[in-house]
Amino acid sequence: MIPVATAPTSAMEEELEISKTQRKREMQALQNLGEELVALSPDKLAGLGLPTRLLDAVLEAKRISKFGALRRQMQYVGRLMRDADADVIRSQLDVWKGTSVTETARLHAIERWRTRLVEDELALGELLGQFPHADAQRLRALIRNVKREAAAKKPPKSFRELFQELRGVILRPD
Repeated sequence: MIPVATAPTSAMEEELEISKTQRKREMQALQNLGEELVALSPDKLAGLGLPTRLLDAVLEAKRISKFGALRRQMQYVGRLMRDADADVIRSQLDVWKGTSVTETARLHAIERWRTRLVEDELALGELLGQFPHADAQRLRALIRNVKREAAAKKPPKSFRELFQELRGVILRPD
């Protein structure tokens, strides 16, 4: 028997090889993403830059209260999601939920700065060198209060305030 060489599959042939179950999973994922969109406030929806038809369908789904009608509308939203860039929408939703990789990295950086500021006297100078717009007096007071609370074994109110202050300093767009 002579081995037969097979031609490389084209992108179109690969699309045909996707199983019906896989297509259903993908459509269900888009519909689930649509449900997340319906749960958003109108302000956040406007910030996503959705296509007009999709935005109208999502807003209409927000107004529907009957179960059957809502289910059909959500299926329609899922169909419209096929034409939208779901990855961009999903990444923005992840940022808003605080689950994106970049957002997590930013929060870890803020936590590292907070720990350094409490443990190292010279860290404030470094922070002010990197972020000259930071309020040095406020940061000093918060650091002092964090140390007092820790020594007195009080709840970490200033510890949380220091984190919020650092978040405003580090994430501030310049």
